[in-house]
Order: sequence, then structure tokens, then C-alpha cells
Amino acid sequence: MSFLYIFSEVIIKGWRAVSLYMGEPVKEQGIGALLQWNALLISFALFVTLALLSGITTENDWTHMGILVLLIILALALLITSADFFVEGAKGLARRAGMAEVVIGLTIVSIGTSLPEILVTATASATSGNDPALMDLAVGNIYGSVLVQITLVLGIVVAFKPLDIRPAWLRRDGLLMLFSIIILTALLWEGNELSRIEGAILCSIYALYIVWLLSDTDKIRDDELEIVNEIKSTTEFSWTGTAYFVMVIIGLAMAVYSANELVKHACEIAYKLDVPHAIVGSTMSGLGTSLPELTVAMVAVRKSQGVAIGTLIGSNITDPLLSIGIAALISPISLTEQSYDLTMYLIIPMTLIGVSICLAMMWTGFRFSRFEGGVLIGFYLLFIVLLELQRQGYLTI
Repeated sequence: MSFLYIFSEVIIKGWRAVSLYMGEPVKEQGIGALLQWNALLISFALFVTLALLSGITTENDWTHMGILVLLIILALALLITSADFFVEGAKGLARRAGMAEVVIGLTIVSIGTSLPEILVTATASATSGNDPALMDLAVGNIYGSVLVQITLVLGIVVAFKPLDIRPAWLRRDGLLMLFSIIILTALLWEGNELSRIEGAILCSIYALYIVWLLSDTDKIRDDELEIVNEIKSTTEFSWTGTAYFVMVIIGLAMAVYSANELVKHACEIAYKLDVPHAIVGSTMSGLGTSLPELTVAMVAVRKSQGVAIGTLIGSNITDPLLSIGIAALISPISLTEQSYDLTMYLIIPMTLIGVSICLAMMWTGFRFSRFEGGVLIGFYLLFIVLLELQRQGYLTI
């Protein structure tokens, strides 16, 4: 996720604080208030419901399938809320340590927003020893997230409100997004796997990207001067250091648990429906883990078009570099024979074409119209149709 995401976070949290406290100074809240906070109560309720339903067994196939779908929805909801909980705590601790706001945005917030993709991919990689097909889900989740964000999600945002594109956004992040996907594809193609060394290379590229952004923060502020001025005028909800630390621990624990449950139940559906894991990863998992980006972009587009675009482009830099890089460091990634052709000759090419179309639209007149948003949505629907035709045997790869 790029630096622009921090602006949406600050605007959203600041708006909530102002609406709650009517402009009055905000007092620090401790553990007692944290335990009564709606965000924590909702996450805990999702956790308990998910844990209880996971223990239900039934011999009826349709009933069991319905339970699995419900479990996946609950796991996705818990993953998203707990990831946000973790990021909020990490941001608070970083501020108390004296870290600059822009540095927090470029590191903690940017990685935290892609935490669902990181955890799902890492979990699939870590548990792939007993089931090699989980590697297909990991790769499919990354490409699926990129494709759904740059076509379906961006298309929905543009259909809601046409966007103007600044050339600086494209020069800074747009081309790097395309480069990130191309280099990941090249590494997968060469040797038919992603080794630990190659995973380290991808993580290193992402680290260099962050260092480059941090070294150019003055230019970043100049590009987004209006948003920076708005940030300075907002007041954010504040907690004690202990409360922030508890947020980090609880958020991370729930996020890891929900990611494990999501992978487990998604694989069970794949086996029951005899659907390749690559399809489950690129559709169900990819769409689900992209919900935070959709939410942030839809809220941000009302205030800042830069935030809306930056949210999606930045995430599509983090996922093909850091998310899959961490997974490869855990365990080398190789596609199974069942999903290799599907991934290399359909999922990956459609992702590259979708990203290229999106960037071409950005360069043409530097404006996204509602018609172009409809084209992007149509492209994603075409991808789903092609996947189904391939699964039914009407499309041979």
C-alpha cells in the first residue's frame, strides 16, 4: 500500500473523533474503555461465532456447504476487523515512540492494509507441506487480489465518482505496480517455482521502494498539499500506551487465527466442488481480502481522489512484492500440475492485461470516466466467465 493510504486513515479517524466529541479535546482511554469499545466487541463476537460453528458437523452435503460458506464469510470479516485493530494499535505505539506521521503511513499503515493478503498467503505457504495445492491458493490469492482491485474495485469506485489522475501518481507508483507484477511472473516462470532467495529479492525490492519514498517525503507533501492541510486540522481518538499494546496483541492473534480458518475452509470447498485451488484463491480469497481496499477507496473518494487511487495502486505493489515474498521465505512456492496451466496461461495473463488496460486509461486524458469504470467491471466479469468455461471444459488451455 502506498503512502496515500495514510491520508484516508487520518481523515476517517479524525471525522469519527470530531463527530463523537464535537470538537472538544480528546482524553486518553485506558484498558477499561478498550474492553467496551465496539470494534473489540464486534471482533470478539466474530471470533466466538467462528470458533463455535467450526465444530459443527453434518452429513447433509448442502447443509455442510452452507456452513462452510458462512465460515468463510465470518473468517473474512474477522480477518478485516482484526487487521484494522492491529494497525490502529501499531500506529499508536509508533506515535508514542516519536515516529513521524508520514513514516507511519509508509510503513505500518501501508503493510497493515495488505495484512489480509499477507496472512492468507503466508498461512497457505506454511501449511503446504501436507497439501501442495495450498501453493496454488497462495499464488492465486495474490494475482486475484491485484486483478479484482484494479478492475472490479476501481471500476465500482469510478462508477460512483469519476476520478482525475495526476501524472505524478503514475510516474511514482503506477509503473512500479506493473513492474512488480511482471518481475513476480518472470520469477515464477523461470524454474517453475519461487525460491527463498527469490522471495528475499521481492521483499528487498519492496524495502527499497519504501526507503525511496521516505527519502522523498518533501515531494510527497508538495504533491498532496491540500490533503496534508486537512490532516493537520483533524483530531484522532487517543488511547494509553498499554491499550495500544493490547490492540496489537489481540489484533494480530485474531488475524492469524482467522487467516488459518479462511485457508482451511476455502480448501475444503475446493475439494468438495472439485475446483482447482488457484480458482478459489483468485476469486473467493482474492475478492474477500480486497474488501479493505474497496471500503477505504469508497470512503476516501468523497474527500480525496488521490487517496482512492493510491489505496489501490499501493496495495498492488505490496501484494506481488512483500506478500508473496514473505510466503516464499517461509516455504518455496511451486504450482501443482493441476493448476500450472490455468495459472500461467489464464490467471496471470488476464491480470497483466487488466493492469495494462487500467494504466492505459489513466494515461489517456488523466481521467477515469464512468464508462471506463464500466469497462473495468466488465473485464473482471469476463475473467470469471473464462474461469468457468475452463472449469467446464469448454475452454482448453
